[in-house]
Amino acid sequence: MNLFVNQIVDGIADGAIYASLALALVFSYRSTTILNFAQAEMAMLSAYFAWQLMAWGLGLLPATLISIVVSFFMGALLYVLVIRPLSKASLLTVVSVLIGLYLALNSLAGVIWSYTIKSFPSFFPKQHLEVGSFSVSMETAGIVGVIALVLIGLYFLFENTKIGLAMRGAASSPNSAILVGVSVPLMLLIGWGIAAALGALSGILVAPRVFLNPTMMFGIIIYAFAAATLGGFDSVVGAVVGGLLMGVIENLVGTYIPWIGPDLKVIAALALIFATLLIKPEGLFGKKRVERL
Repeated sequence: MNLFVNQIVDGIADGAIYASLALALVFSYRSTTILNFAQAEMAMLSAYFAWQLMAWGLGLLPATLISIVVSFFMGALLYVLVIRPLSKASLLTVVSVLIGLYLALNSLAGVIWSYTIKSFPSFFPKQHLEVGSFSVSMETAGIVGVIALVLIGLYFLFENTKIGLAMRGAASSPNSAILVGVSVPLMLLIGWGIAAALGALSGILVAPRVFLNPTMMFGIIIYAFAAATLGGFDSVVGAVVGGLLMGVIENLVGTYIPWIGPDLKVIAALALIFATLLIKPEGLFGKKRVERL
């Protein structure tokens, strides 16, 4: 029983990281209906940038904050230089460009920092919290707490600020938003900036767990895609719920199905993507699209 509960708790911690990257995917998709296939490599570069700042003498917290802010502006710049010019391009062209960007960013990290694995400090101590007969690591509790604070901040942004309401309007009904004076391009730019910042946070949180290297986000992005697919690519709540469920499912499958084990857990993510697209393509919280013929 203890093993089962501990696997669920650890799964929630992993799921919180998947949820943060899934949120980044959802933000970029809701803004422009484009899936950012380079999101994981942008997150990886943000983690490397934070590591470089620490190598130059900054502490972990200021390096993280600077990396997140820089990532916001880099996400906005990506929208201006790449995404907006492709707004009228075919889907195949957009996908090809973003996959090319994925490969370019991966190679860029290897050229600048090499492919040698580097350690990355964690915000949280290695101690465990004892709750009755169960043990919870401080890192697990810390990651869940950070993601919870981010979600509260996003909720406040969208529900209680003018810019949040404008972003919601630009995403749901661009033509109507323009009529009431909302600058839709500016809102889309901010949306891609927030997506990049969320990706940076997920990269920095996951780096101490998987070590810093140019390929560290490859597995994470698959789980994040599975989370966003399960929850629905147009649902912020769905990204969070999907991420947490994906983390728990991954841990339980790796623990209780012997032939899968820890090395083949990605099968669970791929199976979840396939099953969701087959049974409920819009996801658990996504909206069905209705089109007139």
